[in-house]
Amino acid sequence: MEKQKLIQIFDRQANQYDKKREGSKVKQWRHQLLGDAKGEVLELAVGAGANFPFYPPGVKVTAADFSAAMLEKAQRAAREHRIDARFICADIEKLDFVAQSFDTVISTLSMCSYDQPRMVLDKIARWCKPDGLILLMEHGISSFRVLSTVQRVVNPLLYRAYGCHHTRDIQGLVRQSGLHILRAESYWLDMVQLIWARPER
Repeated sequence: MEKQKLIQIFDRQANQYDKKREGSKVKQWRHQLLGDAKGEVLELAVGAGANFPFYPPGVKVTAADFSAAMLEKAQRAAREHRIDARFICADIEKLDFVAQSFDTVISTLSMCSYDQPRMVLDKIARWCKPDGLILLMEHGISSFRVLSTVQRVVNPLLYRAYGCHHTRDIQGLVRQSGLHILRAESYWLDMVQLIWARPER
């Protein structure tokens, strides 16, 4: 899909993301993952700021997203939750930072939207300090055959409607990139992955 069209899809969803009331399970996952964030934090595809209520005190967040409408909601969420944050409106796949700039790099439910998720993971590995932490909460293909078959059938429709792929092998992508998985947990018939990782030394 053309990138500008993808941005427009997410711009249109900004109000929906802002008002969305997540279930207790998703909130629990965010809490257990983001509680390990520390220091200088980079959050990719920040959306409407759904992670902000779960950050520990003292972090400084650089929040990036290609949707200006999403960033407007995230800025308001940062003020509400007293997050020390700066915001960058940019395409993550074209974004760059000095190597080893961040103590923590975070991506939640964003690997589904990239044209080149492996390249983004390589960038994450480069931007994170060697002793830093990479925190991922992503959704993808189920390991259960019947469900994964349904996901493959409906994926083209869902991508056109929401800009989101539902068939990516998240742990597989992470293992192929320059990341070392410290801990991984799978939920919802393996469709949701929580991953704690570091750059390969």
